[in-house]
Amino acid sequence: MARLAWSGAGFLCLGLGWLGLVTPGMPGFVFLIGALFCFGKGNPAWAKRMLEHPVYGPPLRDWTERRVISRKAKVSAILFMALTGAVTAYFLDPIPAMIAIGCMTAVSIWLWTRNE
Repeated sequence: MARLAWSGAGFLCLGLGWLGLVTPGMPGFVFLIGALFCFGKGNPAWAKRMLEHPVYGPPLRDWTERRVISRKAKVSAILFMALTGAVTAYFLDPIPAMIAIGCMTAVSIWLWTRNE
């Protein structure tokens, strides 16, 4: 039962990761790291498949093996989140905007403090 739950969480994170890769302001790579973690516990075949992906495999392997994220990935993610935060602040009511911006700030800090 636990493997099924980990696999389900992995597929959820994978879906959010893919969505984040095409949606400005949503940090897709963070969700891909989460998916890889979940698949490592619940579905090793999918974890292997993610690590062997021609585009996203190398940065995921860098994370798995050395716990590093490239500076380019960090900067682009943080810039897009900042842009999305500005748009959010303009269009949303203050409370939901503050919650969204707070979440993006927390993810930005986490990203920036990772090794390169």
